[in-house]
This record gives sequence, C-alpha cells and structure tokens, in this order.
Amino acid sequence: MRGLPPAAWAYVCGVVAVAAGLIAASTLTGSYADLDWTTLAVLAVLFLVADSAPARLNLERAKVSLGFAASLAGVVLLDPAGAALLGVCAVVTGQRFFAPVKRAFNGAQFALGGFTAGTVFDLLGGYDADPRAARWVEHVIVPFLGALGTFVAVNLALLAGVLLLSRQAAPRELLRESGPLAFGCLGYGTLGVLIAGLWPRVGPFAAVLVLLPLFIARWALEQAHAQQRAHAATLAALCQAVETKDYYTRGHSERVSRGSVMIAQEIGMRPDRVEAIRYAGMLHDVGKLGVPTTVLRKEGPMTEEEFAAIQLHPMRGLEIVRDIGFLDEALAGIMHHHEKLNGRGYPMGLAGDEIPEFARVISVADAFDAMTSTRSYRPARSMGEAVEELRRGMGDHFDPMMVQAFLRALDREGWEPPDAVVLPDDDVHDTTRHDHDDPSTPIRVTGDGGVRP
Repeated sequence: MRGLPPAAWAYVCGVVAVAAGLIAASTLTGSYADLDWTTLAVLAVLFLVADSAPARLNLERAKVSLGFAASLAGVVLLDPAGAALLGVCAVVTGQRFFAPVKRAFNGAQFALGGFTAGTVFDLLGGYDADPRAARWVEHVIVPFLGALGTFVAVNLALLAGVLLLSRQAAPRELLRESGPLAFGCLGYGTLGVLIAGLWPRVGPFAAVLVLLPLFIARWALEQAHAQQRAHAATLAALCQAVETKDYYTRGHSERVSRGSVMIAQEIGMRPDRVEAIRYAGMLHDVGKLGVPTTVLRKEGPMTEEEFAAIQLHPMRGLEIVRDIGFLDEALAGIMHHHEKLNGRGYPMGLAGDEIPEFARVISVADAFDAMTSTRSYRPARSMGEAVEELRRGMGDHFDPMMVQAFLRALDREGWEPPDAVVLPDDDVHDTTRHDHDDPSTPIRVTGDGGVRP
C-alpha cells in the first residue's frame, strides 16, 4: 500500500470513514443494546485465528481469508450492526506484515460487507426463524445465500476499487481473476451457516468444531499450490535443458508461453485451458533435446537428413513429455505447433481445422518471438516488421483468428523483446545460420536444390 496515488488514498480514507460512521451511528441509535457480546467475542477469536492463515487460490497473487466463515456466522447469529462490529476485527489481523493502512482498509471492508450482508439477511426474513427449531437451516438457507453473495460482492467491489485506483491491476486482469476469487470466497463463507447451525446446540464449541474442516480445506489448497509450483519447476528444468543447446533461444520458451496465454485469454479460453496452453508454450521445443546439437547450430544449408531431424523434433517432444499427466491438451500443441494452414507444415502435414487449436495458438507466438529476437546471422526484427510478417502469413501459414487475437492483445499489453545474447568465448563460432521458427527466413536444404519454407 506504499506510494498510493492521491485518488487511491482518498478512496481508502473514504471507505474507512464510512465504516467508522456506520459503527458510530449504530452506537448512538442503541443497536448494540441487545447484542450478545459473548457470541461476538467467540466469533472474534475465531475470526482472528482463521484470518491469521489465509488460503491460497490457484491464482498468482490471490489469497482468501478464512475469516469469511466467522464473518458469515456473525451475520446469522448477530444483527447487521453486530456483523459490522465483528468485521472491525480485521484491523487486528494475525498477518503481521500488513501495513496499518491496509489493516484499517480491511477492517472497514469487512465491516461494510458484514452490515450489508446482515441487512440482506434481515430483508429476506433470515432473523424471523427460531435457531432452535428443527427445520431452522431450511428456513434460513435462502436468506443466507443472499447474504453470502452480498458479502462477497461488497468485499470484492471494494478491493477492486483500491486496486484500480492504485494501478496495481488492470480492469481486464481483475475480470479474469474475479471468478476464481469469488468462488473461493463463497466456498469458505458457506461454512458460516455450519457454525450458526451448530451454535444453538453446542454453543461456542461450534467454532472449534468448524476450525478443523476449515484448516483441512486450507491444507488441501496449500498442497495443490505446492504441486503447481513443483509442476512449474519441472517445466522450467526441461526448458533450461533445451536452451543450453542454443544460447540464442534463451528465454524463448517463456516468451512463447506468455504470447500463447495472451492469445488464449483474448479468444476466451477457459482458465484451465489457459493454464494448459501456458505449459504447452513452455515445452513446445522440448523435442530439440533429441536433435543433435551440431544440427541445431549448423551454419549454411542442411542436408535432407539433417532437416528431417529438425522436422521430427515435435514428435520427439511428445515422446519426452507424454507421460506427464497434468499436460493433457498441451501435448497436441507440442506435437503440431509447426503445422501450417496450407498443409505444408510438419510433422504430419495437417491443414486448416485439422490442426489442434493449441498448435494454431503456439505457432503465432513462436513465430513472433523468433522474429523479434536477435540471431547470429541477423539482428532482431522490429515489432512492426514481425507484425507485417504475421499478417502476410494469415490464412496460409497462420490461423487468421489467432493472429488477430494476438495483435489485439499486443496493442493492449505490449511486448518486451529479449536483450541481445552475449555468447561465451568458447561458443561464439558455433552458431546456426537459420531458424526453423522464423517464417521469414526459410531453412535451406541441399540434395534436391529446393528451399523448404
């Protein structure tokens, strides 16, 4: 929260002021006269314990406070004013690294969310049922779902406001991440009705009973996150192994992965497919491990046998990674990223819609990065030249829809071309004079006198 722009500071101060005014108004109107302070105290302790260990989501920088469960229980067991007062506990969070301004904003955020959710719960008749009645849960389930949705919506809206005004996230990025984040918040908030349902029967011990499944759920998500990091480390190691064979391809896999994700998001792929294509982009050239280094770095024309070895690298890539279970659809992208719409690509000579969607995406990102990267035989082409080459290849080499999607994403997000590669002294004369990824520089093949594009 350091270095916030003036607009963001004004927004944070406004949110805190509204929450403080709400608490003060509730005090003056006597809203706390009939408040069950014991219930509030127990829920406050539960909130602080749960909030001290937020759960990771399958997003790069997103976490969900487990205090959502306590907050939603407070909505049911207390009134709107009590739920707002419970939300203030977020100021005394167990996450010690939070700056004071962020603590104040979080407290205001939870207070406003609790009060609004409690109001919706009341309007839907949630407080009319007797908690000790046999069918109490059935009566409050609809009001609770309304309150839960309201609580999550208010919290995410307030958070989005500060992220946008502080320029920590773009609108499109927030829209992309809001779905998984909202799903996580709704999941943890649902446990609030479990606490509230147990409370009339076991009292404050209900909080203890819910803590166990709450932290088991958090542990499961942490394991999933750790597994994802292990996947990423495995892929990074494979990419590094490929790039040690040719210094000029350093960072190429990561950039192709990024470009592929840009296209996938632009055409509206589901998040799980976007993740799969990220993997495919990273590993698209892993088959080069099976190509002799002398062939990859050869100067001048190739023999037919050497060109055949190049053409086989997508199939060798499939052989290397086909048993990695989490790749799924990524395998098709790795196998066919050198196919062309006109049927003159390799290794299978597929044409048009026969080419898997992942391969058509990777082909565009692969070619663009190759053209905008420095090679031993030429400097990097300008982005304008690379864009024109992509346009020329539309309908013949590249899928027009993928090219257009990439260009739209490129205009919006930009592209950082790689720096020129500095070769080690013992490798400076052992470099290739061609690049099979660059559509503007065909590989020359001897033996039949032809030029293979």
